[in-house]
Amino acid sequence: MDEVCNETQDTPSKNIEDDSNNEVEEEIPRDGKLPRKPSIIKDHTRKNARKKTVSFTSFPEDKPISKVSDCLAIMQAGSEFLKLRAPSRQFQRVFTLCEDHRKIRWHPSSKKADRARVLIDNIKEVRHGKNTETFREGSFAAFPEDCCFSIIFGDNYESLDLVAASGDERNIWVTGLVYITGANRTPEAVERNQDMRDRWLQDMFEKAAGTSVGQLDEFEVMQLVKKLNNGVASTRVRQRFKEMTQAKKSSGELHPTLSSIEFLDLFKEMSTRPEIYFLLVRYASEEYMTTDDLLMFLEAEQGMTGVTKERCLQLIQKYEPSSEGRVKGHLGVDGFTKYLLSQDCDIFDPKHLRVCQDMTHPLSHYYIASSHNTYLIEDQLKGPSSVEAYISALQKGCRWVELDCWDGPDNEPVIYHGHTFTSKILFRDVVEAVGRHAFETSDYPVIMSIENHCSIAQQRIMVKYLKNTLADKLHTTAPDQSKEFLPSPLQLRKKVLLKTKKLQENWMEDVGDVTDEDEGQEVEKKRLKKDFAKRQPLIKDLSDLVSLCKSVVFGSFQHAATNQKYWELCSFSEAQAQRLINTDPEEFVNYNKQFMSRIYPNANRVDSSNYNPQDLWNCGCQIVALNYQTPGLMTDLYDGKFRLNGGCGYILKPHIMREEISYFSAHSSDIIPGVSPQILHIKIISGQQFPKPRGSEAKGNVIDPYISMEIFGIPADCAEERTKAVQHNGHHPIFDESFEFTVNLPEQALVRFVVLDDEYIGDEFIGQYTIPFECLQPGYRHFTLLSNTGESLSPASLFVHIAVTNKRGGGKPCKRGMSVKKMKTSSKKRIRLRLVGSKVVDETFKDALSPFRDSFDLREKVQSSSKSFKDSCGLSTIANFKQCTRVLASRATAAGVRLRLSKENDRLTLVMEGDEAPEILKKSLTAFENLVDDFSRLIKESFDLHSSIEAVHREAMESYDTLSSTLQKEGLKGKKLSKALEGFAWNIRVLKGQADILTHSRKECDDSMKQVYDAASALGLTDDAASTQPTLEVPADFSDNDDSQSSYELDGNHLETRLSVNSDTSDARTAASSETDDGVFLETVLEGGEADKPGEQLNNNSRLPSTDAATNP
Repeated sequence: MDEVCNETQDTPSKNIEDDSNNEVEEEIPRDGKLPRKPSIIKDHTRKNARKKTVSFTSFPEDKPISKVSDCLAIMQAGSEFLKLRAPSRQFQRVFTLCEDHRKIRWHPSSKKADRARVLIDNIKEVRHGKNTETFREGSFAAFPEDCCFSIIFGDNYESLDLVAASGDERNIWVTGLVYITGANRTPEAVERNQDMRDRWLQDMFEKAAGTSVGQLDEFEVMQLVKKLNNGVASTRVRQRFKEMTQAKKSSGELHPTLSSIEFLDLFKEMSTRPEIYFLLVRYASEEYMTTDDLLMFLEAEQGMTGVTKERCLQLIQKYEPSSEGRVKGHLGVDGFTKYLLSQDCDIFDPKHLRVCQDMTHPLSHYYIASSHNTYLIEDQLKGPSSVEAYISALQKGCRWVELDCWDGPDNEPVIYHGHTFTSKILFRDVVEAVGRHAFETSDYPVIMSIENHCSIAQQRIMVKYLKNTLADKLHTTAPDQSKEFLPSPLQLRKKVLLKTKKLQENWMEDVGDVTDEDEGQEVEKKRLKKDFAKRQPLIKDLSDLVSLCKSVVFGSFQHAATNQKYWELCSFSEAQAQRLINTDPEEFVNYNKQFMSRIYPNANRVDSSNYNPQDLWNCGCQIVALNYQTPGLMTDLYDGKFRLNGGCGYILKPHIMREEISYFSAHSSDIIPGVSPQILHIKIISGQQFPKPRGSEAKGNVIDPYISMEIFGIPADCAEERTKAVQHNGHHPIFDESFEFTVNLPEQALVRFVVLDDEYIGDEFIGQYTIPFECLQPGYRHFTLLSNTGESLSPASLFVHIAVTNKRGGGKPCKRGMSVKKMKTSSKKRIRLRLVGSKVVDETFKDALSPFRDSFDLREKVQSSSKSFKDSCGLSTIANFKQCTRVLASRATAAGVRLRLSKENDRLTLVMEGDEAPEILKKSLTAFENLVDDFSRLIKESFDLHSSIEAVHREAMESYDTLSSTLQKEGLKGKKLSKALEGFAWNIRVLKGQADILTHSRKECDDSMKQVYDAASALGLTDDAASTQPTLEVPADFSDNDDSQSSYELDGNHLETRLSVNSDTSDARTAASSETDDGVFLETVLEGGEADKPGEQLNNNSRLPSTDAATNP
């Protein structure tokens, strides 16, 4: 083999064997799995793997990758791959890299040895995943994306498409090929580039060794490793030291030591994480990143914008451990690892570390962090009560606390769970605790829910404590009866509100009575099978302290619509709320737009267990009270949810759940009108230092971890996936598995990562992390695991890659614009406008047909050209345009031509200068020109289309005030009337959504061009002509700011019904179009078969209903 590899005579006419039909073709299983033959990665002793991408770092006998020469050594020893040819042919081959790094060979082959090879000098690109025509057009869907790669070679950019047995093998080969196809083609160059790290480690070793003989003992080695990398477990260092000094100890040395060379090997083995090293080499020009390399990584992979070289240099100064690297502006693998583990690379969006949402909406438009029976720290029957429970809840951001007040000894009211054996605490102490700690974490209002069972005398004591302790913090101003909605959290900053029963309006006497609101009545009513209402005395002084949260009994949604005041609040038991969710989900959502709902656990949850809060949030319920003292899944969801918006305890509900005229059902199991689904891509890369679960000692010191990912949200979004388990490795398991989730209502979704032990005794739980979808940062991210009580398990962490369709790189500023389609050929599933039942109104909605179709065609054309451009660059559809620009620049450099970005007639153009360019580069530039044409067309025509949709919306809204009476005159009543009004709200939502889609599609086009410009600037491709970034021509009469609105915004006492270009910065993020997992494509149109019933679809040929048709559908 070596003799063949060291040949000097090449065949210029052929760079690769052609694998013609006379080559022997092995029978490869059609399940897409490579036969697990002995591989050089496993020292020929690999056991059967349980996981499709088993890491070489998962077994103790494996030698970890710490430098590129390790990759090259494995490549030279040979690896077994599947070699693919379209449409479905598969060849099993062993590939090797020659010792002189000049060529890759494979065998067996029926061709001559000098033809079964690829010359390194002829390699143009190395692509990850399935990004060639062979993969896209062939029958190779069964192969894991993480095991596939392609070598692009020759002047015609031919592809050698391969599938490795694991993601690790692929990463080793991709890393080695990327490295030696750069400036490091010889073995000498490879060794030379290790110098910076070696010099740093040698220097640190010499400082630690002092003036001794240049040796370090076990204690000194452990101290030095801890100093250089605090993340390495001491037990592993001690174990490795003993292994390395075993021979010395056997020869009689009592205190064996390590030399500098031995220490360097130990440190690299302990500290180098191969998955991070592979990532560094992909972007580094050497074995370290320059400021240019780091800038491109931050913008292309991490979704950052406006990154400067100065910022990159600051990061290098902060994280690079070697003084040489800091001086030269080089970031080595140790500094890069430190950076990726830092807060700068945390998965949680730092924007949400502070209040970032609009806090001027009514209180009913927010989810409020709420605790149930706040005073309890254990169960509901005999557990202790504590003032500390209030302090803890308030410090966690809780804004709703509950006080069950009863008569106590010495004329002192007490708080406890009545009729149980729970301990009692003084009302006075709780009020003082609230006064001291209410606004430590958040300035927004705290609501004290008082369940009053006290006598008249002790009620007077309660009033005294409340007034004296809370003073001006207590909000007692009577509600403005001319308003229709509660004040905003901003208006109520630093205020404490009381929620309890209130005497009738204009009550003049000192004492009255009200119905008792004891939660225990729920069980008593069920036991006696009859309703009853106890009466409870209430003094006027306590009643007068209640202003905006008067407690009332819920009757029905119809009764509430005509009788309930906006400052009145209803409480629902968990079971009662669930019944309403099942029977009247749409009405429940509409009810919660104006009024606040409190949900509390069923009385039979005596163990303080919790219900699923997501079901109630889906109905817009604001006060979903949970037992804060009980850890578990439900508390994880709650804690994750309220990390949003700076942890202030108030989260703005999705726009569709706040608009006065809109349609949303908590049972939604499909697409939502006007909201574009998002595709969440998660790659679980690796874990670090997982602790053992409880009870694991019974089975030894090893765990078999796997990762479960769960999506919580509306029913259509709920999903769960899991990785395969990695056997016997809790220290650094490598998973390398990718997953996709479709999220229809992103603002409502939570993502939960759970680490579990596959072979457990007792408890399988290791750790978890729950994060709102809106807080996910794109790119390569670490996050620290949390225990089942929410405490940090540092240094246990997960390393993942996150991409969300429409987030740059998964990208940031425009979170949702034009979705990346999967481009499948499945039938299109469309949202259709519905017939209302009024001829005039239906005729108005029919006018939206043409602009809807035109806008859809524009967006689909842009999506198609975007995909074509990315395909021509050899990138997947989730890639961003910065990555595309980087590929084109690389191709131009390899071809010896200059690529520059030119601005001609206010249009960006990529121009080639120099010799004849390869055909693939020409095709890419043509695809770019087509893309720019489609961008320009959408930008130009979207303004008129937006105006047309706005006109339809305006005209439809003019009929809204009289719509109900009009429909009744046309004979609709009861359920038919409700269905017609529901259809109107649906149509209005679709109109608003489509207008937002147009606006943000236009912005996405502009943003895409900015990505090209930024990448071209970083790569030195811009010239004077393109020094000004492209701008959009906006018509003088078109407003495009956050405050713009039509004349259909009602006054401040009403909900917005306007058609706004940017009605809400946190919600106006809809996308042009999107696909679900099964390839169904969302398009909002008005077409279909004939319909003559209210609520059915409307189309150009629909026979609009007459009065008779509407009356008798």
